[in-house]
Amino acid sequence: MRKTRLLGKTLVYLILILGSCVMIFPFLWLVRSSLMSNNQIFTFPPEWIPKPFMWSNFSEALSMVPFAKYFMNTMTIELLVVPGVLLSSSLAAYSFAKLRWPGRNIWFVVLLSTLMLPYAVTLIPTFMFWRSLNALNTIIPLTVPAWFGGGAFNIFLMRQFFLSIPRELEEAAYMDGAKPFTVFWRIILPLSKPVLIVVGIFTFINVWNDFLGPLIYLSDDSKFTLAIGLASFKGMLTAQWGYLMAASAAVVAPIIVLFFICQRYFIEGITLTGLKG
Repeated sequence: MRKTRLLGKTLVYLILILGSCVMIFPFLWLVRSSLMSNNQIFTFPPEWIPKPFMWSNFSEALSMVPFAKYFMNTMTIELLVVPGVLLSSSLAAYSFAKLRWPGRNIWFVVLLSTLMLPYAVTLIPTFMFWRSLNALNTIIPLTVPAWFGGGAFNIFLMRQFFLSIPRELEEAAYMDGAKPFTVFWRIILPLSKPVLIVVGIFTFINVWNDFLGPLIYLSDDSKFTLAIGLASFKGMLTAQWGYLMAASAAVVAPIIVLFFICQRYFIEGITLTGLKG
């Protein structure tokens, strides 16, 4: 039995190590290419150690395009979207998880059904709606929707977590005269830090990597985000691959740092959201 368990554990670890190598390979290729010239990047057989290290790729890439301006534009959208998603999603999830009202389960199914709608299906109607409000070439279409629901997936994730909170805590608060919003603000939210961090990380990454939204709604160069800025290194016929890889590595770095800082809460939130449904 011990040999069988040891063999099983060894097999599992080998599979995990192999999967980790497959997942980390693109990132290693990105870092390696960011320190090479164009000729070195496409050398066959591939060279993994740059000779010499082209550290100048980073300084030149970040100076060719106004990345400081693009970074500020991206962070402005982040600061408006992330709080909106957390507040609106948590309120909707609290209503679906803890409050009793007619048609609650039906409307929750309708909400989940929106997950099956591709973004392209609603793209044209949404664009026409914002155009009718004269909101094009502003960050309004990229930020305002976050304060009105925040996405069906985020609501679902928070609802599953709220269901795992014992109802006795709410009943005790109601017996002391608390109102539903007081229970939500004083009891539910303080106990929901893991799922709030998970949704916050997901939202931050989605906004950080969003290319299609800014491409459609923003036309002024001074309002572009980092995702749009990366595309400027790729022209119609040629691409400055060394600069592109260096800029991409610089853009990916904050996401990696954010994940390692919040890793414990991220894993805890993902785990606890599936305890009850």
